[in-house]
Amino acid sequence: MDHSAVSRRDALKLGGGVLGSVGALSLLAPPARAKPWTWSPAGSVAGSGSGKDPRTRWDPEADPVIANVIEHHDVPRINAALRSWVRNDQQLPAGLPNELRDFIEYARVLPPWTDQGKLAAGFEYTKKHGTIISALYAFASGMMSTVIPHEARAVYYSQGGKYFKDRIAKTAKLGYDIGTVNAYGPGGEMIVTCVKTRMIHAAVRHLLPQAPYWPANAVPISQEDLMITWHSLPTTIMQNMLRWGVPTPADESVGYLHTWQVCGHLLGIRDEYIPASWRQADIQKRKVLTPVLAPTREGKALAQELLKLGNDLDLTLLSKPILGAFTRFILGDRIADWIDIPREPVWSPLLEVSWGPYIAVREGVLGAIPPTDNAYWLFDEFLRQFVLWYMSELRMPISIEIPTMNRKF
Repeated sequence: MDHSAVSRRDALKLGGGVLGSVGALSLLAPPARAKPWTWSPAGSVAGSGSGKDPRTRWDPEADPVIANVIEHHDVPRINAALRSWVRNDQQLPAGLPNELRDFIEYARVLPPWTDQGKLAAGFEYTKKHGTIISALYAFASGMMSTVIPHEARAVYYSQGGKYFKDRIAKTAKLGYDIGTVNAYGPGGEMIVTCVKTRMIHAAVRHLLPQAPYWPANAVPISQEDLMITWHSLPTTIMQNMLRWGVPTPADESVGYLHTWQVCGHLLGIRDEYIPASWRQADIQKRKVLTPVLAPTREGKALAQELLKLGNDLDLTLLSKPILGAFTRFILGDRIADWIDIPREPVWSPLLEVSWGPYIAVREGVLGAIPPTDNAYWLFDEFLRQFVLWYMSELRMPISIEIPTMNRKF
């Protein structure tokens, strides 16, 4: 049991009976990993920590609160009340259970190490390269999630698996919110998005172990699982941006990392696991993300759903074959083969030959190109159609709500 976490829970005035549900989690055997946990907390934003294996840690602040809410309160009524809470500076609606209100007020506070200057620099980076970053959120991070076994299974068997298009929209909202000028400030929505997402994770941790098809003694979304997902986002995005030669000034690079460090904290990742630098992020990613990538039946099913994202809008360049080609190009042949994405005879070689020069021109590294160059026009049109889809998802009412049941089969 994390005794520092217990003292934080006490500050939230949680009842003793609720605390017992978290204590039970520590009795579960951690999932198998080839190597023991060795990453030093000296490389984290906290600069120190227990060094405890993150596979054996979950979210001791959120988990007992949300479990109690699901078991003893009217969750649909609570979700209806929270739909109006969307901006960081908004007061919480009336009528919430006291323990839930206390938790949210605690969880919405920015960490003391938040640096507004770094957040501003991070916004500048996103403002300059937002379209490319958004595409990477989908084709690097989004598709990678389908070959992260724990994440793929947790999504597939929870309500998010049944209503997967809705989950994609919520993921798009997080990617959009973090890139706004006031993401963590008054009028922004990122704090609310993170806290609501954290509550969903706690709900999944409570609900999935009750499902008859879920493995016994397996609690999903551990601290390590959260870190793995975190690395599929900023670490993977920055590695691709640098690989493609996108101009990345040092201050903007640090700022972009900082926007995700703050996000990690608000999602419930302990500060001792959040990397303090890109160097530490790269080291940690090699330990926690790269070794776990593998195909699963559930991940393959989710990948095929992701490849249909352009269907509803009749966007020709978001067809399944072209989305598959982008996925193969960004994530590589091995992962594409795992999730049954064939190599495209036209788009795959086109991307391999022309994408690098296109990015160099688009991002101002090289001079202008002839307007008749079909490959460059196709890439521009692809990104334009992707933004159309992305914004269409965000125009729909997106409500991040506490689930009350698992997926039914």
